[in-house]
Amino acid sequence: MSLHLELGVSALALLLALVIDHFLGEPATRWHPVVGMGNYLGWAGRRVAPVTATDPDYKRFWLGAMAWLAGALVVVVAAGWVQKGLLLLPDALGIMPGNLLAALLLGLMLKPMLAWAMLKREVLAVEKALNPEHGGSLAAGRERLSWLVSRDVTHLTETQVRESAIETLAENLNDSVVAPIFWFLLLGLPGAALYRFANTADAMWGYPGDYKGRNWQWAGKWAARADDVLSWMPARITALLLALVGRFCTRSFMAQLRVEACRTPSPNSGWPMAAMALALDVRLHKPGVYVLHAAGRDPLPADMHCAVGYAGRVVLALVAMTVVMAAIAFVFIAWDVLP
Repeated sequence: MSLHLELGVSALALLLALVIDHFLGEPATRWHPVVGMGNYLGWAGRRVAPVTATDPDYKRFWLGAMAWLAGALVVVVAAGWVQKGLLLLPDALGIMPGNLLAALLLGLMLKPMLAWAMLKREVLAVEKALNPEHGGSLAAGRERLSWLVSRDVTHLTETQVRESAIETLAENLNDSVVAPIFWFLLLGLPGAALYRFANTADAMWGYPGDYKGRNWQWAGKWAARADDVLSWMPARITALLLALVGRFCTRSFMAQLRVEACRTPSPNSGWPMAAMALALDVRLHKPGVYVLHAAGRDPLPADMHCAVGYAGRVVLALVAMTVVMAAIAFVFIAWDVLP
């Protein structure tokens, strides 16, 4: 398949994946590949992570690394095999019908690597759970937030619940939308699948201490660093997109963004979170860990909806760019087909 044909199929597949995400949401649990990744990581994690810590523990580090590499290899090979088979369809069915079918099926395969609709729904559900006008309460907001974050929500104030939800929205805008798209456009379905595996592994293993009865200080170190590497560029692209769609992309904004983004322990999550904090002019903080935009005000209910709006504009910008890519590619395809 020629380069412009493959680009056209990839662009149309991405557009279809975003459309499927919007209208249909997540596939059933039994068919969801990310659930399968999580099942493998849970099984392997029980075997590589000790109950008590030993420092240093190079044996656990290498066990964790090998378990991660084994899972990643299976994911990449499976995704590559699927993509290779789909890209052969134009040769078997003809250029136009083959490309359209390949794009549709590739979009169906790509969709589980993206999760914008679910992220938007769950973040707005936190605000609804907090709102007394909808029968909500602080306790209900905490409970709903616990679906999104791994931190202890028991003693969070209403302001802290909103801060956590906005942070989660910004961070997962990268993890669940921008980064999978970035790696898909760069390396195809194997790239998106590898990123989703790495991000899932980081969410389950990437803790600097005890989590759910096991110590991940060394067993999860490889998973955490792998996610850092794969998220480095997409996180900065996400921050830039937030600045662009919010029309905040000025020299002073970007300078402040660079300062604020470095306040988190993670080399990546601070970028989209700081961009969102500055765009909303709110303070976001995790007690005892970091404070982003300390001069900002406490987030209000309207800020939750505004944050979702900014994130939604980023998704729309990605859709627009995808449409342009697909149009350009299919112009070249039509040029080849027409006499």
